[in-house]
Amino acid sequence: MALNGSSMSLARRCLVQCKRNYGITAVLAQKTPTDPIQKLFVDKLREYTQKSKSSGDLFVDPNPAIKKEYDDEIKRAETQYGGGKGVDMSKFPEFKFVDPELDPISTEKK
Repeated sequence: MALNGSSMSLARRCLVQCKRNYGITAVLAQKTPTDPIQKLFVDKLREYTQKSKSSGDLFVDPNPAIKKEYDDEIKRAETQYGGGKGVDMSKFPEFKFVDPELDPISTEKK
């Protein structure tokens, strides 16, 4: 009797597992996206990847306005944070603290 109950439980578990596997493989078996918006998105991603690899520039589709705005922002950041020609802005700054000279306090009693 116990053997019959455990075999039924095993059969139910196998059935559930088979349903799960079938549901997962049905999605994975699709070669092309069925949604036209998803297909358009994937095509645009591939186009952008191809453009970014072929373009050696900082931007994919640069125009003079974007380059000017980028240069202005870099100049503003350099003046605001102390950068400039020959300054490596990617490393942590070095601080130099100098102790001020203090007048000695006399502990003598008068």
